[in-house]
Amino acid sequence: MTIRIASLDDAAAVAEIYAPYVLETAISFEEDPPSAEEMARRIETTLATHPFVVSEIDERLVGYAYAAPHGQRPAYRWSSNVSVYVDRNAHRRGVGRTLYLELFDLLRRQGFHSLFAGITLPNAKSIGLHEALGFEPLGVYREVGFKRGVWHDVGYWRLGLRHGPSAAEPTPFSAIGASL
Repeated sequence: MTIRIASLDDAAAVAEIYAPYVLETAISFEEDPPSAEEMARRIETTLATHPFVVSEIDERLVGYAYAAPHGQRPAYRWSSNVSVYVDRNAHRRGVGRTLYLELFDLLRRQGFHSLFAGITLPNAKSIGLHEALGFEPLGVYREVGFKRGVWHDVGYWRLGLRHGPSAAEPTPFSAIGASL
């Protein structure tokens, strides 16, 4: 398995991995899968400030993980939301875990303090992955999303990357060298 920083050339494969989550589940609250062009825009926008990594097995993209701002207010600048998606044919092979560990290392290098993950419930596999990596449950937003004719709860988890106050501003991803 190879983990690397995403490029715009990965957009079609990323969109292909994501589409079943949109069309067949409530894991994503999007209702229409984004096009390759839209996914390229998302990758480019993300990489300006946060990491976006992909995983390949036998030169085929099998998963991706990325970080995003936790909130728009300045006080949130040391916190980030994280997400991971794995091709359904590559589940239970360590892809999600490996992607997340690389992502977390990059976020640590940038100076982030806390990471947050929202998980549509129920989703025992995602909860298991996050808790195995040290995320702790925070709480549940009850009936917060309506998709596929049903109200869905979303649970939130937190992983602390650092303890105590940050000594400096987080470094934009584009400034840390963008290498694994």
